[in-house]
Amino acid sequence: MKHYVYIVRCADDTLYTGWTTDLNERIKTHNNGKGAKYTRGRLPVGLVHFEMFEDRSSALKREIQIKKLTRMRKEKLFSLLR
Repeated sequence: MKHYVYIVRCADDTLYTGWTTDLNERIKTHNNGKGAKYTRGRLPVGLVHFEMFEDRSSALKREIQIKKLTRMRKEKLFSLLR
C-alpha cells in the first residue's frame, strides 16, 4: 500500500499538510467539509504537493518534517519540484 504526504492550499491561502493512503479520496473528503478541522472553514482546498512512501512510518516522519518548515520553505519545496 502506498502512503502519501501532501500539502494543500486552502481558500484563505494558508497551507495544510497531512498524510493518507488514498490521495484523491482525501482531497475530496477535505473539499466535502469532512476532512481535518483546520480545512473545514477554509474551503475549497487544492493539492499543491505530494510525496509517496512505501510505509506508514516513513510518511509520518516526513509529514512531521514538513510541518516544521516555515511557509517560505514549504513554498520552495513544491515550487522546486514542479
